[in-house]
Amino acid sequence: MVEELERVYTVSLVGAYETVRGKRTSRAVKILKSFLARHMKTQEERVKVSAEVNSLLWERGMQRPPRRVKVKVKRDAKGEVSVRLVEEPKAEKPAEPKQEKKG
Repeated sequence: MVEELERVYTVSLVGAYETVRGKRTSRAVKILKSFLARHMKTQEERVKVSAEVNSLLWERGMQRPPRRVKVKVKRDAKGEVSVRLVEEPKAEKPAEPKQEKKG
C-alpha cells in the first residue's frame, strides 16, 4: 500500500529547449510528468497536472515554455499524483510618494 505524501518541487524544464522549437511546450509537459513520476514513485499515467500548471506552461505559447516551475505535489493512498502551483504571495514594491514639481 502506498502512503500519502506531499512535497514542493522546483522542476527544471531546460531540457525542452533541446527539441524542435514547435514542440517545446509539449516536451516540457512530458519532462514535468516524468520527473514527478520518478520522484513520487508512480507511473506517468497517474500524474495529473492541474489547469493552472498547464496554463502556466502554455502561457507564452508553444515555442517558449518557462525554464523552471515550482509546484506542490500530492500523492494519495491509491498512488494518484496531483500537481498544483505553489501559492506564494508576490512581493509588491512599496508605493513611492510622488514628488511635486516646483516652479
